[in-house]
Amino acid sequence: MKKIITLLSTLLVVFGFSIKSAIADKSGVVKIPTHNWSSQLVGAEVVGELLKMVGEKVEYINMDSQAVYQAMADGDIDLVHEIWEGAFGASYEKAKAGGGIEEILTHDAVTREDWWYPEHVEKLCPGLPDWKALDKCSAKFARADSGGKGVFIGGPVDWLKHDAEKVEALGMNFMVKNAGSADAIWAELDAGVAQGKAVVVFNWSPNFIGAKYPGKFVEFPKHDPKCTSDPSWGINKNALYDCGNPASGYLKLAVNADFKKNHPKGYKLLKKMNFSGPDIDKMANYKDTDGLEVSAAAQKWLDEHKSKWSNWIK
Repeated sequence: MKKIITLLSTLLVVFGFSIKSAIADKSGVVKIPTHNWSSQLVGAEVVGELLKMVGEKVEYINMDSQAVYQAMADGDIDLVHEIWEGAFGASYEKAKAGGGIEEILTHDAVTREDWWYPEHVEKLCPGLPDWKALDKCSAKFARADSGGKGVFIGGPVDWLKHDAEKVEALGMNFMVKNAGSADAIWAELDAGVAQGKAVVVFNWSPNFIGAKYPGKFVEFPKHDPKCTSDPSWGINKNALYDCGNPASGYLKLAVNADFKKNHPKGYKLLKKMNFSGPDIDKMANYKDTDGLEVSAAAQKWLDEHKSKWSNWIK
């Protein structure tokens, strides 16, 4: 009896994996995730429309921006086209190390993600962009409910930027207020600029914000991989994250390991695809500055960049 039960259990496990694999392998649909920032949303539809041009079917699936990498390894998602090193590098590398992911390319776009302020703030806080000068001016960034501490407007919690850990490790008189979306960050920034108040927010490059509001990233102690793994590294010998984020981060594109087999036409397209910094800027700008809906913004990018992508779909 025990042998029969063991055999049945084994068959169920194998059968369960077979069903999952069959769904991933034979759906015939390229599953593309969507997240909560503009360039990714627009870029996802740009990629999707290009895939349709080479004969693929496409489905967009809203998904957590950290969990998406394991989902890609598992076959629940087929590709991620905008992998930012600073925000998602750890989750991506962990999932890739476990197998099931093929890295396709590193885009020409070079990324940076960190604390940022519009240029008028330098008049309110002399010494910027040095982080120590920012900390000395913390009272100017305080709000009614912050207990005298400066307020930093961080990104959504699922971006895992470790800003609270950075504040603690560097002993800064700041607190972190996490926005629910990129749009919420820009609303805080717009208000600060309109009122001429001191405001510091999470920002990234490439992005449209630098063109709308000239400004600078705060310069924290230079990033080193040991900053996030070895407490003894850096100015605080008992804490991690006592540094800034990478100043020259990657932006990658990766697919499920079976993508080449399941979607050969799409695979050939993705191997040629490569976005520059200005490409990412414009995708965000069409939505956030021009006010276009995501689909319209994607179509505008396609209309204005045909000379670039036409070579990808040949």
